[in-house]
Amino acid sequence: MNFLFPLFAVLIWSVNAIVSKMSAGAIDPAAISFYRWLLALLALTPFVLPSAWRNRRQIAQVWWKLLILGLLGMVLYQSLAYYAAHSVTALFMGILNALIPLLTVLISIVVLRVAPTLGILIGSILSFGGLVWLVSQGNPHALLTHGLGKGELMMFAASTSYALYGVLTKRWAIQLPNWQSLYMQILFGVALLTPNFLMASDVSLTLHNIPLVLFAGIFASIIAPFLWIQGVMRIGASTTSIFMNLAPIFTAIIAVLFLHESLRSYHYIGGGVTLLGVILAQRLRTPLRLRKRTIPPTSEADSGA
Repeated sequence: MNFLFPLFAVLIWSVNAIVSKMSAGAIDPAAISFYRWLLALLALTPFVLPSAWRNRRQIAQVWWKLLILGLLGMVLYQSLAYYAAHSVTALFMGILNALIPLLTVLISIVVLRVAPTLGILIGSILSFGGLVWLVSQGNPHALLTHGLGKGELMMFAASTSYALYGVLTKRWAIQLPNWQSLYMQILFGVALLTPNFLMASDVSLTLHNIPLVLFAGIFASIIAPFLWIQGVMRIGASTTSIFMNLAPIFTAIIAVLFLHESLRSYHYIGGGVTLLGVILAQRLRTPLRLRKRTIPPTSEADSGA
């Protein structure tokens, strides 16, 4: 039954993609970004602040790393997704989120010096082709003519930001308990989100948008990470990561059922090829090594000795 922990975490995050789309007409992106993480911060404070305060000297030594992680994971990733939701579908958002594992691997090659594999090479080519087919709605020539839209670029930047967040989290390996690290990242995230929130024209909460804020702030920001951490502890990080491949499938089903978005052939083809590329990059681990030419040893006569 341990597999239920990552399964439900992915399901919650998939629903959150739908919530992000629903928020487009209900609340300003700056407002829901701020309220979401403020709510999460307030909910965690009674449980985490006392231990974080006792650990304040250690936190002070790595505060700038926590600030950068808060910027990438809490500010850029979700804020860009909220803005992108005004012009892209929840289906597209789900498929772009599915690219995060592949982007993480690609960034790891540069930042962590991870050796490239055959799976990364083939997977990158497939995912790129699938993404082009998806964004162009099955007409790549139109993409060359008109280029990417603002929403597509924002969603790709959001996924890249979260991938970099994951890579830096691994590289820095901050020696803090998980919840203290998350709490401080959220605290910095709220601080960074405040100026944009104060400049927004309408940040009012209504009966229509409060449920969206509650879901994003409690379920997607606290409960889902808790379930994911439990999954990592119980079945291992590599096994748990496989469940992220279900996110675009869950998102597509929910988007069709509740948002009445239409599944077109380019969704099946582009999304399927993109997901196949991600899976290959994760699973096909044959190293890419150039064969060295073996030069037969020369005799002393040949060498002129």
